[in-house]
Amino acid sequence: MSAGLRFSRLLPMLFILALILADQAIKYAVETRLPVQEVVPVLPMLALYRTHNLGVAFSMLSHLDAWTIIAMRLVIVVFVSWLWSRTDPAHRLARIGYAMIIAGAFGNIIDRFVYGYVVDYILFHTQNWSFAVFNLADSLITVGAGFILLEELVLWLRSRKQAG
Repeated sequence: MSAGLRFSRLLPMLFILALILADQAIKYAVETRLPVQEVVPVLPMLALYRTHNLGVAFSMLSHLDAWTIIAMRLVIVVFVSWLWSRTDPAHRLARIGYAMIIAGAFGNIIDRFVYGYVVDYILFHTQNWSFAVFNLADSLITVGAGFILLEELVLWLRSRKQAG
């Protein structure tokens, strides 16, 4: 295996590791420095708000035990990894998206092992409205899915243009 091929396989793993480390460093700082369930204003519609999520997105499935949620997340990581392995390397945006989803999922899985819950801390809100509190890992999953959808849309538009 050439050095270039080894590096091209190592680079996505380093990207995932860097995202996981950033997620965990921020969560550690939140856990050690932010008060629990107190709004800390950052911008007019953005605040830090430390809370503990026992479920998955939007606290859904919080009635399930932690091991069931961890198992579900691991199945998702395996499935997304399989999709990633089947994606053409030329589809860089989708591959970045898969890496982001994997990093985000692992970031939240690590929380389950370390804290027994997922650390959430980002709050978008107005006087009359508030979005669910989330974290960097959640953002990685969402943006990663957006990248995959964007890549698929671009490919679809290209195929329509070539056919028409």
